[in-house]
Amino acid sequence: MKIYTPIKTYAAKKWNLSGLQGISDATLEMHFGLYEGYVKNVNLLNERLSELRSAGKAAGSDPAYAELVRRLGFEYNGMRLHEYYFDNMVREPHETGNGRLYNVLGESYGGFDEWKKDFMAVGGMRGIGWVIAYCDTTNGQITNHWISDHENGNLAGFVPIVVMDVWEHAFIKDYKPAEKAKYIEAFFANLDWKACESRLS
Repeated sequence: MKIYTPIKTYAAKKWNLSGLQGISDATLEMHFGLYEGYVKNVNLLNERLSELRSAGKAAGSDPAYAELVRRLGFEYNGMRLHEYYFDNMVREPHETGNGRLYNVLGESYGGFDEWKKDFMAVGGMRGIGWVIAYCDTTNGQITNHWISDHENGNLAGFVPIVVMDVWEHAFIKDYKPAEKAKYIEAFFANLDWKACESRLS
């Protein structure tokens, strides 16, 4: 019987984002806890799947195995998207008015302000999910996309550049559901443009 090497476990990252503009520390504390739950579940699922593979029980016809594999995509993307999200926020951010990312965003939408307006419009759509400005590595163009349920809608081979969580847990302690636009403004007030630009290949 082949012995499968367990997949390495993940450790939850830590961020010092206390004092953000328009996003309370209480929201951050709750949000960090949710993120840590995704990390925990990724590790648990990988461990369980490794056990099934080692026991020779990895079979697509087995509903239990299939559900674990499907669930892993949800939990893994929940973990990773939150890392992108927290990584692209910072206390006391610098305004963007030039630079490579500023130019690429403008080229893709006819101007930086036009890109931002479109990104905010996607964020204002009804529903829960993520708004991600993705870079197509084949042509360097950035386009804004709605991602639901973490694993549904991600673009193969595209690199996330700007990542905004628009699940209600990201703002419900600070804003009513009908005030999501205020949360989006707060997100931009804390956006770390340098971190986003570093994601460009």
